[in-house]
Amino acid sequence: MRVLVVEDHVELARDIAEGLRDRGFATDVAYDGADALHKGALYRYDVIVLDRDLPVVHGDAVCVALRDGGSDARILMLTAAATVGDRVEGLNLGADDYLPKPFAFEELVARVHALARRAPAAAPVLVRGDVVLDRARRRASRAGRELSLTRKELGVLELLLAADGAVVSAEELLERAWDENADPFTRTVAVTLGRLRRKLGEPEVIETVLGAGYRVR
Repeated sequence: MRVLVVEDHVELARDIAEGLRDRGFATDVAYDGADALHKGALYRYDVIVLDRDLPVVHGDAVCVALRDGGSDARILMLTAAATVGDRVEGLNLGADDYLPKPFAFEELVARVHALARRAPAAAPVLVRGDVVLDRARRRASRAGRELSLTRKELGVLELLLAADGAVVSAEELLERAWDENADPFTRTVAVTLGRLRRKLGEPEVIETVLGAGYRVR
């Protein structure tokens, strides 16, 4: 699951991003509205945490542009303005949820999870064969045996299970499970898949489709 945090207060943006990464989200950061629009066009995000009062391009304009551009990311709007009128205005612009500042980080995480579950075909629990992944609890098991997976291994498994047997390319795995700092020329996807396969055990669950990508049997 990939998230974009758009916040002009650098320290707050970094704190939110690090906290989300600790919870298993691949997270990018933009510090102004123009950068948010650039990254929103370049990458596919599941959720965008969008501060309303942004420099260069206002958060309202960013929200409208993302919606007009066809983005299907869920938008959580942040603002210091907490009146009912402000919340209604933000939602009318196309935001999916609204969180006034200051906020508790645990509430932000809960809202991000809730928005991600509202995405198309985003079932809260993914099951294929004897493999089960609980998205909210970030836990996976096979045949009742809990798996000790890293954040990236969980992210890759989630994408493969959500594809429901369809092939997922290495490029898509890199884009959706890693952030913008990932090196596209490394073997990081192959290495992570190798570790994941070993932890899943036999019989093998993840199949390599030559020249195309990977899928769950």
